[in-house]
Amino acid sequence: MLLISHTHEPLEAGIDEAGRGCLAGPVFAAAVILPPSFTSAFLNDSKQMTARRRELVKAEICAGAVAWAVAEASPAEIASINIAQASYLAMHRAVAALPMVPTHLIVDGNRFRAYPSIEHTCFVGGDGRYASIAAASVLAKTFRDERMRTLAAEFPEYGWEQNAGYPTKTHRDAIRKYGPTEHHRMGFRLL
Repeated sequence: MLLISHTHEPLEAGIDEAGRGCLAGPVFAAAVILPPSFTSAFLNDSKQMTARRRELVKAEICAGAVAWAVAEASPAEIASINIAQASYLAMHRAVAALPMVPTHLIVDGNRFRAYPSIEHTCFVGGDGRYASIAAASVLAKTFRDERMRTLAAEFPEYGWEQNAGYPTKTHRDAIRKYGPTEHHRMGFRLL
């Protein structure tokens, strides 16, 4: 798949999130600035890639990006401000964590809360069109999956190493049997 490297700005950061539809765990976001010369044979929307391929591409992104950052918003923050606002909060934290200030933000989706002093453009399906958004989707997904595997070691009943906190039958059955943890999003319909 051929992804466009930039819209027009040299320090343009692609932004995407992972874990918005989960019942448990934080929502993660990443911001990535790629050089125009960046190439990867397998970079794509993270949902279109296998876990193994995402890990390989993650290494390419981390090594080849001009800058990248990953951030999160906790289940408590999600409960306090809602999942959409928590997603924007994680995205803003990722932008703030970049070692340089981007000139423009391109965001996957149709909504974003404006980041102070940086123009942005939203693109529905941007993770399948723009390399930097696809790269952000890969980093957000791989870092979040890693966190959920860590949490799964502490709470093995819920199968988070397999379902990453998404509402699978196994996950919902475990909630029914064992109840929710502090990592569950209490504002969500868990069952």
